[in-house]
Amino acid sequence: MTICAAPADEKARLDDLRRDSPSSFGAMFLRRADRTPDDVAYRRPGSDGEWIAQTWAQTASAVREIAAGLITLGLRPEDRVAIASGTRVEWIEVDFGVMCAGGATTTVYPSSSPEEVAHILTDSGSRFAFVEDAAQEAKVGPHVERVFRMDGLGELRATGRKALAADPELVLRTTGAVGPDDLATLIYTSGTTGLPKGVRISHGAWVYQGLAIQAMGFLRPDDVGYLWLPLSHAFGKALLACQLSVGFEFAVDGDVSRIVQRLAEVRPTIMPAVPRIFEKVYAGVGASVGGGLKGRLFAWAVKAGHRNVLADRLVLSKVRARFGGRMRFFISGAAALSPDIAAWFGALGLPVAEGYGMTESCATTVFNRPEAPEYGTVGRPLPGTDVRIAEDGEVLLRGPGIMSGYHGLDSSETLVDGWLHTGDIGEISEGGSLRITDRKKDLIKTSNGKYVAPQAIEARFKAICPLVSQILIHGDGRKYITALIDLDPEVTRTPEVEAEVAACVERLNAALNPWETVKRFVIIDEHLDVESGLLTPSMKLRRRVAEKRYRSQLDALYT
Repeated sequence: MTICAAPADEKARLDDLRRDSPSSFGAMFLRRADRTPDDVAYRRPGSDGEWIAQTWAQTASAVREIAAGLITLGLRPEDRVAIASGTRVEWIEVDFGVMCAGGATTTVYPSSSPEEVAHILTDSGSRFAFVEDAAQEAKVGPHVERVFRMDGLGELRATGRKALAADPELVLRTTGAVGPDDLATLIYTSGTTGLPKGVRISHGAWVYQGLAIQAMGFLRPDDVGYLWLPLSHAFGKALLACQLSVGFEFAVDGDVSRIVQRLAEVRPTIMPAVPRIFEKVYAGVGASVGGGLKGRLFAWAVKAGHRNVLADRLVLSKVRARFGGRMRFFISGAAALSPDIAAWFGALGLPVAEGYGMTESCATTVFNRPEAPEYGTVGRPLPGTDVRIAEDGEVLLRGPGIMSGYHGLDSSETLVDGWLHTGDIGEISEGGSLRITDRKKDLIKTSNGKYVAPQAIEARFKAICPLVSQILIHGDGRKYITALIDLDPEVTRTPEVEAEVAACVERLNAALNPWETVKRFVIIDEHLDVESGLLTPSMKLRRRVAEKRYRSQLDALYT
């Protein structure tokens, strides 16, 4: 049974948009550039807080030259071209250039190890690669025919200009030959349980993604988005799809350390992010407010929310000013966000629209509408997508945004009769939205036969304890639940900090069922982060890897 669906008016708008749907993602880009050539498409950081604007026409010029250059070098239909770079405007230009040339982009996380890069490039059969710097070039160089540096595209673009001068219709003709079922992107999974698998995403899937988000109606052409998320992730690609469909601008900078500074400069109206950003802001504001009269005033203002004009003027507007003063809403994805933190932001007048999806479903499949988010859920599906719950509680997805299959692998267990088996466990809320309770493979069954969903407990604890960066809930086959706790890198471990963490665990336990409570825990010295190999680049916990690495500490919690 279909458990939740998009509103009827969204479905009607999608039907209207699809009547004149472009045949490919490249064609979608060229259409946007033709429709609004003089509008700003992207801004990139310059010097002294200045941002350099780039119109759609200027972007199209770069994209056509890159595409023509690749065609001249012999790129064939659906040939893979790898991009190993942080988020920057050139990443976007190259991506669109590859697809306008009829090729397919293979995305590579810059933080990937040489072994992971070798696997991705050889498995995908990528012929060319675009890299950010010498470090990335060293990783990809031996595995492709030719490497291009992002800061050195002049020769390739010059080749393209020469080809276009001889044949002005070269790129348009090549793009026109690409169909909706052709391969657009090969995105590799984050590899939480083994080697990354290549997910084959068609042009039609990305076009649908953009049109469906436009049909939902919450994005506007005059929006300004701040884009720092990795474009090598499916979430980043989905954001580009909806930008092409709606036509708003993105300020682009992948330097995470400068987000706060950039927000004041760009003053965006929307910002996609991952839960850790919201957790850090939540903890930081709480720490800066402190206790006493100031703390009580802030607590009153949050409770009153923006329904109270006085509270808004005295307190809440000052918090919103930290985000540039124009933010309409945030978008959260890639991992679970604590409902308490989401509701806290909503009370500040900064609603967080949490979404859900997988690489295999173009990342954004189910989405909370920003005007009325149901906190604790991931919302309703995009118009045109169906969601079902299997008898064992697994979430199943079907729609135009689902992958065509895994590259070179059997996909029959994941794609069954057109339904994507997500591996996530979920349920439908009273409001008609999807609630994800945990990963099917992550569910813990204690030796007493009780089931525990670790992700929900982990998200709740991070909302309670701002001192913590990550927590791993453990206990499969054990008598009781324990935890590994990693302090935030900015927190110094002291007896007082350890006591506060213990108090936070007690507060967590007070809200849990007896069999879910954390009986013992250990604070570890190493950080559970991407560099340690314990988080994926998309910030998902490599649970089995962490449990194996800390087996002795975990065993000690049961002696």
